[in-house]
Amino acid sequence: MTSKVEKMALPVGVTLDRFIKKNQGSFQFASGELSQLLRDIALAGKIINREVNKAGLVDITGALGTSNVQGENQQKLDVIADIRFIRALKNGGEVCAIITEEEDEIIYTGNDDAKYVVAIDPLDGSSNIDVNVSIGTIFSIYTRVTPRGTRATKEDFLQGGRKQVAAGYILYGSSTILVYTTGHGVNGFTYENSLGEFFLSHPNIKSPEDGKIYSVNEGNFDDFYDYTQRYIMSCRKKRMSGRYIGSLIADFHRNMLKGGIYLYPPTPSHPQGKLRLLYECYPMAFLAEQAGAKAIDCESDILDVTPISFHQRNSIYVGAPKMIQELELFFKERAKYIIKEARFEKIED
Repeated sequence: MTSKVEKMALPVGVTLDRFIKKNQGSFQFASGELSQLLRDIALAGKIINREVNKAGLVDITGALGTSNVQGENQQKLDVIADIRFIRALKNGGEVCAIITEEEDEIIYTGNDDAKYVVAIDPLDGSSNIDVNVSIGTIFSIYTRVTPRGTRATKEDFLQGGRKQVAAGYILYGSSTILVYTTGHGVNGFTYENSLGEFFLSHPNIKSPEDGKIYSVNEGNFDDFYDYTQRYIMSCRKKRMSGRYIGSLIADFHRNMLKGGIYLYPPTPSHPQGKLRLLYECYPMAFLAEQAGAKAIDCESDILDVTPISFHQRNSIYVGAPKMIQELELFFKERAKYIIKEARFEKIED
């Protein structure tokens, strides 16, 4: 019979390391490198968690006074996170090259025999650092296509979303959680500070079929194209809840768990959209698909968009499948309108 003391000493759960080892065989190219790479990313996440928790106590908040390759003002923690992840991936030895949102060119690790390349947004939502709003890290992993032992090239990174072998994010919020997929479902691990370990807290995450949350920056409503405006108006009429944090990961994470849709539409000033395809759209789309959700732009599934450059931008609509299906009806109406206008102009000519 189990004693009262034994009942009090409840199991703490499955660690990330143990989970990775147990499930390594489900990855068709398993040989240990990918498992170690995920551990390296988790280690860097722990370090960033420590840095974020010190924000406000030491001088690591606020703008650095420089701009990244995107032309965006860099926050101090942007640069710190970039350095931490590059260092962790170099020291881990499983990555031959890296591209990040903060750098213009490929970062070579010196490990040319390594099997993988990584695209990473070291700190998404960094403008929220100073006000204690959730921020995060987004990563995407590919098996290189160039021969091992040679230097990686842009072709290793521009393979397309369907070629990702793993993707995930680390959300630094009320708790720190690492969520990732290797193409066999989505699992989340919450960081336990006193033990210094990530523990499985959200096994086999599945998006609800439908939802009542829409996430979009409605401050830009007047700049959205008509079909997006009409969809948002339909959400309002249904008395859906408008929830927008301003950190992609935070909005995505909530909607994936509770059911909702995240919209970052194109505008006349950004006709291709504004989010980065390689660092943000691809990994979010991979995770969404593995969780039973869906991610599209105005033309196709995000994972089918052809990559052209490292810092390519794209629009994205990602969320519960029924909500995406309804949105697609508005896209079809837009297509009919464009065809009708084209015919009218031809007759006028």
